[in-house]
Amino acid sequence: MTDLATCAAPPRHGAARRAAPALAGHAAVRALGLVVLALWSAARGTSPHTLLAARWDSLWYTRVAALGYGYEVRLPNGDVHSNLAFFPLLPWLERLGAALTPLSYADAGLVVSALASLAAAWGVFAVAEHVYDRRVGVCLVLLWAALPVGIVQSMAYSESLFTALAAWALYAVLTGRWVTAGLLASLAGLTRPVGAAVVAAVWAAAIASYVRECRASPPGGVPRGHGMSRGRRALGAVLAPLGTAGYVLWVGHRTGRGPLGYLDVQAGWRNGFDGGYAFARFVAARFTSFPSALAGVGLIAGVALIAGLYATCVRQGQPLPLLVYAGAVTALALCASSYFGSKPRLLLPAFPLLLPLAVALARARPSRSAAVLGGVAVASALYGAFWLNGSGPP
Repeated sequence: MTDLATCAAPPRHGAARRAAPALAGHAAVRALGLVVLALWSAARGTSPHTLLAARWDSLWYTRVAALGYGYEVRLPNGDVHSNLAFFPLLPWLERLGAALTPLSYADAGLVVSALASLAAAWGVFAVAEHVYDRRVGVCLVLLWAALPVGIVQSMAYSESLFTALAAWALYAVLTGRWVTAGLLASLAGLTRPVGAAVVAAVWAAAIASYVRECRASPPGGVPRGHGMSRGRRALGAVLAPLGTAGYVLWVGHRTGRGPLGYLDVQAGWRNGFDGGYAFARFVAARFTSFPSALAGVGLIAGVALIAGLYATCVRQGQPLPLLVYAGAVTALALCASSYFGSKPRLLLPAFPLLLPLAVALARARPSRSAAVLGGVAVASALYGAFWLNGSGPP
């Protein structure tokens, strides 16, 4: 691997041409998923548009776009579901799209998600091409597009927008564009709570870069040009947390609870961070009967697979920002205390975990890689249609 301190961005000339196969493949996988969803929904008499744009969290985002913050639902058990739990960048873009076009807020959300999904695919490709090569980048994008819950990329949800901002922030870090990385991290922090993972990646890379620079500096001063570089790096590190911190502090001010206000809002949804205790109890409860025990075995196998992929990422020497980002996203997803069915969706932005698989596919014969990716894409399309027409995202 190339030292992060000496990494340089590839020439801008031809960047779109290099990414074109990955973007075309991503669009094809997502189009397949939508076609299968449309056919499945027609057979069941459901509306694919409703499933994609007007159910579950999509409704909460459009309510924020239409009415602003302040809406809440009080459940019979006393829980309070407040729309303050939803970060503002996607609703802002939905409102902007509805203001500039004849689209509804929900349809504007679908457009934002579609464009963000392509931007995310390009960012994922750029990161993989920079760390490995173009072939690995194409394979990584196709794997990410064909994840079992990949249909979420086509919903009026914030996963695609967040992944786009996170991927390009990581690419900016890898190529030494610290101010750009900080700005993108700040926007990611306005998109989802897991924006903290992007901040952690920027900070870890900045600290590692500073330490390397100090060790390489001659006694008695800073080499010419390093002062400006340090200034940009420091500015990027300062900018990175502003999105997350700004929204959390605003919620605290609005609720009158200070920095704890956002935690109170999450508690109203029975969500929090408990180190994985509740999830472990949920998995253990699957073994109370034979049919559900199979689900328990599947959950354990899934967690083991994720842990194995992360360990492989470490062994392969992935750059520190990718390891920190993927580790933080995984920890925040698996250690949340509620919404266990959402965990695969919450892991969707952790695309660096797929790099070992992408490397293996890139090294295999093209025919074998195409067969594997094609089969995975078909399975993803079928599962996405089944999932959205069943329980779907909570």
